[in-house]
Amino acid sequence: MRYICRLISLVLALLLWSKAAFPVEPNWPATLTFGTASPGGTYFTYGEGLAKILSRGLGIPVSARATEGPVQNIALLENGEIQLAFVTLGVALQAWNGTGAGTLSKPFRNMRALFPMYDTPFQFVVMQGSPIQSIADLSGKRIGAGPQGGTTATYLPEMLRALKIQAPLSYGDWADLAQQLRTGAMDAVVVAAGVPFPSFLDLEANGNLRFLPLKAQQIGDLRLTLPELQLSTVPPGIYRSLPSRYQTVGLYNFAVGRTDLPDDLVYAILDVVFSHQDELIEAHPAAAETVPVNFTRNTFLPFHNGAGRWYRNHAVGGTEQGD
Repeated sequence: MRYICRLISLVLALLLWSKAAFPVEPNWPATLTFGTASPGGTYFTYGEGLAKILSRGLGIPVSARATEGPVQNIALLENGEIQLAFVTLGVALQAWNGTGAGTLSKPFRNMRALFPMYDTPFQFVVMQGSPIQSIADLSGKRIGAGPQGGTTATYLPEMLRALKIQAPLSYGDWADLAQQLRTGAMDAVVVAAGVPFPSFLDLEANGNLRFLPLKAQQIGDLRLTLPELQLSTVPPGIYRSLPSRYQTVGLYNFAVGRTDLPDDLVYAILDVVFSHQDELIEAHPAAAETVPVNFTRNTFLPFHNGAGRWYRNHAVGGTEQGD
């Protein structure tokens, strides 16, 4: 009897191993990995939820890899270390044209747009008791800018120059920078991320935050210097510390994939994502914007052929972009 039980266990183990070792379709990779960003950020939280949804929906293991953000994600995608990635369109535009950090003037052209994620507003934040009352007061103050491969770290130096503000920037994981803000080791944190930003919610457990408002002239100066920046809003009530609307600038986020991914796999990815949006919202509320119609927010990056076919078949506008 003991021998039969062991034999049954062995057979079951082999069946489970076979299912995990071989892709559902013969042309699909056995596993998928996508780049997110550092712990404590929206990308990371959204990505962990998405990995579970895709693993179950596609029938192959999908893992979320913690990274420094869009700059590193695009580089990893370009050299084939990952197959999927999260990017802000501003960083993607710089990489596509070969003008971004780490490109060495070489255009990165292996990425293709898959599906829209959500808007990324720039949020300038201090603790409630801080003497800093305005954006101009940030001159000479210690500002946390997130991982060096992230959207904030890429854009904040140019944004501060446009606003004529000189301040030392500190880089690192969002969770670490948020704790430094709480203890006073950091004067302010500027983050470009979907809302609510997880590290800000953690900070609010220990006290209120204050969002430094951008004046209309400052928004105009930023958009004149960096035309890809769009008007963006953080709705009231998203954070306990924000009773009224916060007007700022932002960039849109997209999931991208390598151009050599099978068309039917990409089609299946979009099917799973859009049919399980409610589950993705449970992972992070920003996924409320992960809807097909927002594919129009991408105005330059070619869509993967599999994605283009999905949008056409579901009569979502009419995308002519593709490989």
